Amino acid sequence: MSKEEKLIIYTDGACSGNPGHSGVGIVLCDESGSIIKKYYRYIGQTTNNIAEYMAFVFALQESLFNNVRHVTVYSDSELMVRQMNGIYKVKNQNILLLYQIAENLKKHFNYFKIEYIEREKNKEADRLARKGAKLKGKNMSKNEDES
Repeated sequence: MSKEEKLIIYTDGACSGNPGHSGVGIVLCDESGSIIKKYYRYIGQTTNNIAEYMAFVFALQESLFNNVRHVTVYSDSELMVRQMNGIYKVKNQNILLLYQIAENLKKHFNYFKIEYIEREKNKEADRLARKGAKLKGKNMSKNEDES
């Protein structure tokens, strides 16, 4: 992946209970929509909103680590998307730190966009997030092709 490459990213967080065992799912696609990489991870006991933000932060970090500077992110977390787009204020102190981290990461992209999508259009990231939540610390993270 390179700075010129454009990524389409789908993210989701899942909890078994809220709060509960949580996981994140990330699907990285090229600009034609072909899947490049699928990723899931157990993130411990937390809330669904924290899991949503963690998935988003991990996706941005993964993009920057691979020198990608053009991303469009899709999430079914209306709260997170509206907060990241400045429509809603972040009132929860636990989310505020993750929001600030995401805001700082965003600055490193030449192009950044985040959009809300319905759950129906985010099934793969959701599946991965649920798979991550089920790891419960056994193996903290995996690429989908390692399963």
